[in-house]
Amino acid sequence: MQKFDEKSCGLVVFRKENNENLFLVLKYPGGHFDFPKGHVEKEDSSERATALRELEEETGIKNLKFIEGYKEEISYIYNRKNKLSNKHVIFFLGETEEKNVTISHEHTDYYWLPYDEALAKLTFDNAKSLLKKAKSLL
Repeated sequence: MQKFDEKSCGLVVFRKENNENLFLVLKYPGGHFDFPKGHVEKEDSSERATALRELEEETGIKNLKFIEGYKEEISYIYNRKNKLSNKHVIFFLGETEEKNVTISHEHTDYYWLPYDEALAKLTFDNAKSLLKKAKSLL
C-alpha cells in the first residue's frame, strides 16, 4: 500500500447552457489550470464533504448535485515547501446551476468552458484524464 503525505478531495464541476456542458477550470497563481480541490480537514464528515467545502471556499458555489458513478483517484509527487510530498486526490463529478463564481485568494481566474476548450486549457495530464472520464460518463 502506497504511503501518502497529503490527502485532498476535489470536483470536476459542470453546468448546462444551451444543451452544452460547460466545465469549470480554475487558474492558479503558479499559472497552471486545474479543478477545485483541497486538503481533508478534521471536521469534514466525508470525502464528498471535503470536496463541497473546498468548492465553496474556492468558488463560492454552494449548490451542487453529485453525479453517481464517478469517483476518480489520482496521485502525484510535488515540491511543497522545499520538500517532496506524495499527494493523493479523490475527485467527484458534480453539476451546478450557479453561473457566478467568486474566486478565492488561491486562484487568479476561472473559466466555464465547453469540453474541447477545457481539455486544451487544463495543464496536467491527470486533470485531462479526469475530464475525459467525466465526458464519457455524461
